[in-house]
Parts: sequence; structure tokens; C-alpha cells
Amino acid sequence: MSTLTGEQLLQQLNWRYATKQFDPARKISAADWAALEEVLVLSPSSFGLQPWKFVIVTNPALREQLVPVSWGQRQIADASHLVVFALKKNFSESDVTAYLERISAVRGIPAAALAQYNDMMVGSLFKGRDAAARKAWAIDQIYIALGNFLTSTAVLGIDSCPMEGIDPVKYDEILGLDALGLTAIVVGVAGYRAATDKYAALKKVRFERKDVIVTL
Repeated sequence: MSTLTGEQLLQQLNWRYATKQFDPARKISAADWAALEEVLVLSPSSFGLQPWKFVIVTNPALREQLVPVSWGQRQIADASHLVVFALKKNFSESDVTAYLERISAVRGIPAAALAQYNDMMVGSLFKGRDAAARKAWAIDQIYIALGNFLTSTAVLGIDSCPMEGIDPVKYDEILGLDALGLTAIVVGVAGYRAATDKYAALKKVRFERKDVIVTL
């Protein structure tokens, strides 16, 4: 049972915002970052297939190189941690096979017993969709992981910012992602807000509940 109450959860989600200025002197503790890496690992995805990799950039020089190809946004270099949410470029039936082998190993289920599940996934992704539709599906999964990361940082009292304002082609070049069979989709940075970030004091703007929730 969770020890976090609904009130506490909402307090943290109201506290969080897309942090514009990070304090470069403040770093996330090793224990908290290890937990956030596990959050990424535990992120849900369609069929559980996880068509992604999370590239954590720790090299300060590389992060400085990324600033100009991120619309000059300093969060890239100043935040404690930078995660590039990357797509597996050549996602194929072999990835489905690898996932089924993982299920078999973790749950002790004979591979033969998973044949129907294999056929269902292959049929949906490789017979029911072309390459463009499959890529769109995979990108949708990446945003699920990003949302999971942002919520989890907030629960821990750690600031974060999702960043789509990047040049993915340049990211791939600078980080050598193409050689890894990956391509950058979106970035998430985490750390602690700077005292000078004026956005921290602004009221959160959302439509009212009645405007966004439909109960049938």
C-alpha cells in the first residue's frame, strides 16, 4: 500500500513545472538517480515491447555541444542529469522474439506457450502497420516513458523539464546514436531549480476539471 496520499501527490504535481533555469551546483543524489533510472526501466509500453533506449549524457563537454542544437537552452548543460529518449530505428520481429525470451526467462513460461502472443504482436505491428505507422506507434510509447519520468521526479521533489526543442539529427551526430541503431526523439532534464528562475513563482495554468474530464 502506498504511503503517499492523494493530497500529497497533488501537492507535488502542483509544485512541479517545466523548469527553465537549473542550479548547476546542485546534483541529484546517487540513490535518487538510481531510483529514477529504475523508473525509466519500469515505464509501461504497448504490449510491453519497450521500443526505446534511454541515453544518459554525463559528459559535460558533450552536453555543452548539445546546447546550440537545443535552441540555446541552458537546461541541457546546467541540469544535474540529461536523458535522451531514443527510438530503436530498426525495430523488427527480432525485438518481439527477444521480449518473448525475456518473458520466458523471468516468468518461467515455456517459449512454446507464448506462440499465440507472438503471433498477435507480429500481426498487429508488422502485418497491420507499415513502417511509418510503426514508427508513430513507437514514438507514442516514448512519450509514455517521458510522462512517467516527469511524474516520478516530482514525487521525489526533483525538478524536471521535457524538451522537444532539439535538432534530432544533430543529437544523433554528436552522440553517435546512429551507430547504436538509435535516433533522438525528445529530451528530459532533471535537477534543482535556480533561485533566479522566475517561472517557479507563476501560478500553474490548466483548464478546469469540468472542461477536460468527461464522465459517461
